[in-house]
Amino acid sequence: MTDPWVALESGADPAERVRVLHAAYETFTEAGTVPRRVRGVVADSWRRSARAGVRPEGTADIELTGGDLGVHRAEHPLAPVMPLLRELMGTFAFDGRHLMAVCDAHGRLLWVEGHATTLRRAGRMNFVPGARWAESAVGTNAPGTAIAVNRPVQVFAAEHFARRVQRWTCAAAPVHDPRTGRVLGAVDITGGDGLAHPHSLGFVTAVARAAESQLALLTPSRPDVGGPELAALGRDQALLTTGGRSIRLSRRHSEILVLLSRHPDGLSGDELLCALYEDESVTPVTLRAEVARLRQVLGPHLLASRPYRLTAPVASDVAVVERQLAAGAVTAALAAYAGPLLPASQAPAVVRLRRRLADTVRAALIARGDADLLADWAHAPWGEDDLEVWRSLAAARPTAAIRARLAALESELAGPGGWSDV
Repeated sequence: MTDPWVALESGADPAERVRVLHAAYETFTEAGTVPRRVRGVVADSWRRSARAGVRPEGTADIELTGGDLGVHRAEHPLAPVMPLLRELMGTFAFDGRHLMAVCDAHGRLLWVEGHATTLRRAGRMNFVPGARWAESAVGTNAPGTAIAVNRPVQVFAAEHFARRVQRWTCAAAPVHDPRTGRVLGAVDITGGDGLAHPHSLGFVTAVARAAESQLALLTPSRPDVGGPELAALGRDQALLTTGGRSIRLSRRHSEILVLLSRHPDGLSGDELLCALYEDESVTPVTLRAEVARLRQVLGPHLLASRPYRLTAPVASDVAVVERQLAAGAVTAALAAYAGPLLPASQAPAVVRLRRRLADTVRAALIARGDADLLADWAHAPWGEDDLEVWRSLAAARPTAAIRARLAALESELAGPGGWSDV
């Protein structure tokens, strides 16, 4: 298959593909092995679903109802672009007897609209507003998996992890905050086998990009009244906003800027070298070359040497979270925490800062004991295996689904296990 994100290549027989997938699925659920004819994105998702304790016979929990759902919809960043999404997707969904759905960054469906008959069928498997369709909750599905892997994806028939969803096909794409790059949610089209076509994946991808463009128009970049701003949480490449432009930095440049933003008096070459490199054989020449390249990216005036320092204060999302925590504003701190700091970085000083910030946030959440805040952390990608948070959540909100997830996590961490390939 030329595109691994498309479920059914052109000319393939859907019935034959369904038969192959059902056989592969049964092999996985019985033996824990994934036959090679399953797409890599689906195989990886099945493994994640199993590790999360998702059961093939399970279904989605409805977490938001009534007034809570209404408030969450009204306050969600995607609410302003819903008229655009309905214009682009609504007619397509209704005429094709499909559904359009929009979820938040935790996989909770906020809007599900489309053909009335299809809506009734979807309701029988809790594909309804307020239900959480995160991959960690119901297994492989387009909106949940699109958020988990942060890219558009199509899921066909028995590629779904939950059995009752295997009569459906869906395609979804994540929608990002145009200013910070943070995932806000996903747009999804769900229906029958007719959606198992490359066009449906291209369609939702185009809709997501249109939504991001509309958001950029609705929330234009702010002038640099307060100076440069650095967004480094939940992203491997930091985004620097300065002089009315946004600069996506390389991983190494991201690390340098994060560290210098925390040391206004600067760092000597030896200090920065130790902060960035585990390998003691890396020479100062390597560091000087990296800083020179960064200076070319930033311009000549923001980065000085001897010691290496920033010539103007650079505000960062890390500092925002720290200030909120220091003020006891746990809800605001969690809202500002878009994910671990530069999660792929192995720079020693960044690793220490990443762990310290995450530990401080989660300790504040556990101490507060608020079920909603704990659930937001537990259902985020970085909190799915956080045993202490899940224990606190189970104490604050002892639902059957939460207790089952906690039991699965405790069992997984108590002994060896895992899933293998053939």
